[in-house]
Parts: sequence; structure tokens; C-alpha cells
Amino acid sequence: MTEIQKSLVKEIKLDPMTYVPAKIAGFDLSYPSKNTAIAVCVVMTYPDLELCEMKWTEAEIDTPYIPTFLAFREGPAIEKVYSMIDEVPDLLFFDGQGIAHPRGLGIAAYMSLKFQKPSIGVAKSHLFGQYKVPSSNKGAFEYIYDHDNVIGAVLRTKSNVKPLFVSPGSFVSVQDSIDYTLKTCKGYRLPEPTRLADMYSKRLRKEVNT
Repeated sequence: MTEIQKSLVKEIKLDPMTYVPAKIAGFDLSYPSKNTAIAVCVVMTYPDLELCEMKWTEAEIDTPYIPTFLAFREGPAIEKVYSMIDEVPDLLFFDGQGIAHPRGLGIAAYMSLKFQKPSIGVAKSHLFGQYKVPSSNKGAFEYIYDHDNVIGAVLRTKSNVKPLFVSPGSFVSVQDSIDYTLKTCKGYRLPEPTRLADMYSKRLRKEVNT
């Protein structure tokens, strides 16, 4: 898996987006059991953030959880649910890291290359890189560094709430990642695509378990 990451990272492109997305999508997984996942994809309009569709699927999980290799565990389930959607999204959001990863290829970067779509990783916790804590106001951020290279940002999406760790997957810039994350937060800590995907995945997990 390490060799795959080292090979794929060479394909990442961090150029700014040259168009405004019309549709955006978010993904999340919940686990009804140790080896079964519910994968959810929501597609929304942009900039109105209206829900277009939600698709979900159950998938068997064959790969154990190993830190820094999340894409290999959850990627097949995400591919399965992505194949089900009718609307074609222009920008993808993932609950995880983009290039702010020890080998530069978190789940958002891996899936971006897999789908050949611009993507942003929005993680709730720090994995890799050096940073300073931003001020407590909404919109405040500090860059995440790998030595002298900027690989993401610690971003405050809501005042006086824990910041998020945002980084590009591929086909977007660090600034795109900051801007689109802020523009898709509707009063919550998480951007709407991943917030709704998380909400639906947890709801479906409860239904499957009853």
C-alpha cells in the first residue's frame, strides 16, 4: 500500500480551479458491524446548497483499519456508492485528509485521482504537518506545513468551535480548499456535503441494526 501511495502521489495536481462548480458531493461511512459499512453520497447544488440526491449502499469491508491507509479500507465502498449517483458532481468533499498526509495521499487525494475529480479533504483531527492554532473567529486559519511546503490549513469554520484540518486532494489549490470549505458551511462546523452524508450514514446504520 505504501508503494501505491508513493506512485500515485506523483499524479497530484494542485492547480486552482478554473470554474465554479454547479454540483458538489460529500461522502461518509458508518459501520453497523466490524466488517460491514454503509457508504453515503449526497449531491448538492452550489452555491445554493440544496440537496439534489442521496445514494447509499452496504459494502463488505475486507481491509483492517490501519492509520494513514484509510483510502484502501473505505475506497471500494466509496467507489460503489459513487457509481450509483445520477447527478455528476464537479467537486468532491471527503471526511479525511487530502495531501496533509505523511506520504501526501490521504483518502481525498486517493479518491480524487480515482474519479479524476477535484476534491477537498476536511478532517476533524490533525494527522500530519506543523501548524499554529488560528484565532477563535470564523474564517481564521493558519497554514499546515511539511517543512517549507504548505499542504493545507487549520480552518475555523465557526467562531469559538474547534477548527478543521483542510487540505486539497487533487485538481484544486490550498486556497480553493479553504474558500470552498467556508462557503459550504451553513452555521455548522462541518461543510454541508460531509455533514449531511454523516447524518444520513448514522441514521441508516441505526435502521440496519434494528
